[in-house]
Amino acid sequence: IGENIQLLVDRPDGTYCFRLHRDRVYYLSEKLLKVAASVPRDNLVSPGTCFGKFTKTQKFRLSVTALDFLAPYAKYKVWVKPGSEQSFLYGNHVLKSGLGRITENTAQYQGVVVYSMADVPL
Repeated sequence: IGENIQLLVDRPDGTYCFRLHRDRVYYLSEKLLKVAASVPRDNLVSPGTCFGKFTKTQKFRLSVTALDFLAPYAKYKVWVKPGSEQSFLYGNHVLKSGLGRITENTAQYQGVVVYSMADVPL
């Protein structure tokens, strides 16, 4: 997503921020942040949308719930043909024959957002 991270923070409907709570990163509006500050940390379950979590080895893993927020701002996208879409959703790799389109200048081993041919992020 690169420099487009600024578009996630400064949105037209208000200012949003990222917060760390119990090894998970949450994305929430500043209005919600002020309300969540009045709740004790032990009683707070989820202050916003979970973007991912830090593992015990301190590696960050993105969550599926972040997909709707990250997909519109992704630099590199891949569109999968309908025949390969089901196979990808079951956890298999996408073969070269299953690719519909790729954004230009996508490097090898580059992180991408996978779309169906109907522009639905998978």
